[in-house]
Amino acid sequence: MELTKIRGINEKRQQDLNKLGIFDTTDLVGFFPRAYLDFRQKQPLKTAYHNDVVLTCAKVISEATVRYFKRSGVVKIQCEQEGFYFSIVWFNQPYVASKLKAGEEYLFYGRVRREDGVVSMTNPTFELLDKNFRLKGIVPQYSLKGNLTQKSVRDAVKIAVDVEKPKSLIPFDLQAKYGLKDLYCAYREVHNPTTFASQEQAADRVAVEEYFSLISSFRIIKGGNEQIRTNKYSTSKEQLENFIKTRFSFEFTKGQKDAVSEIYNDMTGSKVMNRLLQGDVGSGKTAVSVCAVFVAVNSGYQVVMLSPTEVLARQNYSVIKSAFPEYNVELLTGSTTLKEKKSIKNALSEGKVNVLVGTHAVLTEDVTFKNLSLCICDEQQRFGVAQRSSLLAKGVTPDVLVMSATPIPRTLSLIFFGDLDITTITEKPKNRLPVQTNLVPEHKYSDMLGFIKKEISNGNQAYFVCPKIEGDEEGSIMSVTELYQDISERLQGVRVGLLHGKMKEKEKTSVMTEFKHKNIDLLVSTTVIEVGVDVPDATVMVIYNAERFGLSQLHQLRGRVGRSDKKSYCFLTCGSNSDQALDRLKVLVSNHDGFKISEHDYKLRGSGDFMGTHQSGKQIHDLGNLNYSTSAIYLAKKISDEFFDSGRDISVLKEQAVKRYRKLKDVTLN
Repeated sequence: MELTKIRGINEKRQQDLNKLGIFDTTDLVGFFPRAYLDFRQKQPLKTAYHNDVVLTCAKVISEATVRYFKRSGVVKIQCEQEGFYFSIVWFNQPYVASKLKAGEEYLFYGRVRREDGVVSMTNPTFELLDKNFRLKGIVPQYSLKGNLTQKSVRDAVKIAVDVEKPKSLIPFDLQAKYGLKDLYCAYREVHNPTTFASQEQAADRVAVEEYFSLISSFRIIKGGNEQIRTNKYSTSKEQLENFIKTRFSFEFTKGQKDAVSEIYNDMTGSKVMNRLLQGDVGSGKTAVSVCAVFVAVNSGYQVVMLSPTEVLARQNYSVIKSAFPEYNVELLTGSTTLKEKKSIKNALSEGKVNVLVGTHAVLTEDVTFKNLSLCICDEQQRFGVAQRSSLLAKGVTPDVLVMSATPIPRTLSLIFFGDLDITTITEKPKNRLPVQTNLVPEHKYSDMLGFIKKEISNGNQAYFVCPKIEGDEEGSIMSVTELYQDISERLQGVRVGLLHGKMKEKEKTSVMTEFKHKNIDLLVSTTVIEVGVDVPDATVMVIYNAERFGLSQLHQLRGRVGRSDKKSYCFLTCGSNSDQALDRLKVLVSNHDGFKISEHDYKLRGSGDFMGTHQSGKQIHDLGNLNYSTSAIYLAKKISDEFFDSGRDISVLKEQAVKRYRKLKDVTLN
């Protein structure tokens, strides 16, 4: 149903919802809360103890003030609660001031401080209290931006759930066998829980449904039949070994050598290669993929390498071009001029291009090959099943090598990459030092900036990463542009650059080129630099609001530094004082093994960010905010296996699943 048919949603509110990837009531149903507030535990400040984390309601009685000290901007307000007065302070969040108005009542959720009889709160989240809507029980909170309010979204989601009444694709007898409750009731409970225990059970039920549908759809689309190869490679093992000795200035690790051996055996075997090459950041996967390229081009075949971003595509192009000066290597991206595109496509179809490196631009129908034999997908988790399928259709039984630096536990890999053999590189090059990682408390913030300025003066570079392009409604997240302005003012004499996803590709490419050529000392960015970006002189990574990221993603970001023999550092700032948030980040501080970190991530977060979707026109719910257990994934796999193994008629499932995932290109595994 269209959004504007819901009471309270006008065109302006619809536009704000569209920015969140919500285009109809189905999307609203799958827009899960990021947190819950327990109004059964609402507490007056005067009875709270030091270090208690409380939910309370109070009136702001003074205009917010912002003062800049050595550390950062400090916002302070005075509040009144039934004759009891207290102050609230936000550190390092100057933008909060514009979101608070004197005379209004707000809900505050955060940590209490009692010092010498004076009561205050530090860095709480907050929400304007709607005087006509007194909240009770457990109340959902959604990740919003723009002019949307929590109340308006709560009301809209409640209506959407009742309108859609989600129905299960799992046959009723299997639902009964595994004790699965009604799906419609589960969605209602997720959005309006009666207890936290019932919310957890409902979240698992929703996750089982979504993963059953996803896994079953993958199974239908993949088929599962092994293909006999038609491409015969003439490259000998001796030629490959000589290529490695002469083209690389370093010795491969044992993991790299084993990976090359497995790939070579696949490519010279009778069956088409379908292999996932996964390895921690900096483990040398790209070098291994170059060896696969050599086996193909040395045998007279064409190769295509697909990258998720233009920044990474250009970097891969540079690597391949350097490794194969005797071959014709071309780059095709969205920013390639029409004249260049036409020339490249003509040469490609005639077999005059040996290796094509590009972004999604290579997937268009008019990109044709003469004898494509090898498809490489870099950062596979950023691509959907249909995207990979459309790439393979450009060749005749081409070999497939997909690479991922996002560590996935083997058990989960086998569920989602069931048609792929898996190679894992665990070692890193010998000259790589572990990145020293530190949590930065507020009182150490100015010291960190001083240290970074010294690093830059020594010829090194730094990244500052923000979770969002825009701030959020509660004022708890600094936007990347605000951070850029703040850092530019504080670090005078440092050349600061800005990079985020809303910039045009040419702008992004220009900024990254300037950074790589050391014309920019410090790059303030969103997570567009998360994967693949390789700048050897970058030795410092600062991540703001680190609690907003999954541990695996933090590890990916940390992997942008420490890419040479220089000592490198990662600093984490935390916008939450909760013990849970700090404990999660301490896992990263004390651990450098990406696979172990990913296991911690699944245990702590319930693998909530394992499945993600592109936010435009999505046909599958984004489970990123749904805190469910990993056992839900395994149960979904078990039910799916039983469904197919029982010989049931899959026509209904196929029809509904394909319809549901008609934009499977938008489904990614994060």
